[in-house]
Amino acid sequence: MSGGTPHDASVCAACGGGGLRPHLAVAGEAGEQGLIPTTDRFGTALADIVRCPACGHMQLARFPEAAELAEAYGEAASTDYVEEEAGQRATARAALEQIERHVAPGAILDLGCWVGFLLAEAQARGWRATGVEPSRFASDFARERLGLDVRRADLFEADLPERAFDAVVLGDVIEHLPDPGAALDRIARLLAPGGVLWMALPDAGSRLARLMGARWWSVIPTHVQYFTRASMATLLERKGWEPLEVTTAPKAFTVRYYLDRVGGYSRPLARALVRGAEALRLADRLWAPDFRDRMAVVARPR
Repeated sequence: MSGGTPHDASVCAACGGGGLRPHLAVAGEAGEQGLIPTTDRFGTALADIVRCPACGHMQLARFPEAAELAEAYGEAASTDYVEEEAGQRATARAALEQIERHVAPGAILDLGCWVGFLLAEAQARGWRATGVEPSRFASDFARERLGLDVRRADLFEADLPERAFDAVVLGDVIEHLPDPGAALDRIARLLAPGGVLWMALPDAGSRLARLMGARWWSVIPTHVQYFTRASMATLLERKGWEPLEVTTAPKAFTVRYYLDRVGGYSRPLARALVRGAEALRLADRLWAPDFRDRMAVVARPR
């Protein structure tokens, strides 16, 4: 999941400038669970976060080695999203509706597809779906349980045909990559003429992120980049992409899931909230609150 050659952490991943300044002291360890898609260890990253004075982009002061990331993501396993299938599929349908405002169903590639719920929803809408996922657990689930064409490989070294895909999806992926610019270069070669890229990622420039600072729930061990809308626009412009649409991107989970995430701040409070929701028979309802701290971006190579 390297996204290209090792990237110099002293250079801004968005604008390419130097002189990054200390921003948040959050260095810590990944924890016993390792680098998995969900966590309740908010306010901890693999290194402190620095900020670019030129474009406002934030990133780790030191990126993990590519081999370290590849091993960690290959071994990643979690049933959290499997247990939240209904919400994951609802979130996927919203993403596909946004994509289809810009391109008709054709061939779609999901890089970092995890267990494949978006690909399954895409197939049901008439897309020809392909996925790449480095996790053995997740790629096996996608192939064996959902019957999907999902290759277990590094996201940006997988053997894929160029100029073959009408849409490429990077859902909660680009914030994990030490070199997101190299990822955009590779995706531009994979897209067919007129094709689009859809990304979803945390918005570190949102009001909520700025208010919560180091305690924001997207400050977690798996994230190495912290894009704002402005710094994402800077990266896209520098790499020759045209943004077509930028919106918020709420996720649908059960009420139980969201309340249980409060355990990242207080485990007793989370347990009490879940018990309350169960008593009111609300715990298993789907909920998609828009905290406005997650963005969706649709873009096309110029």
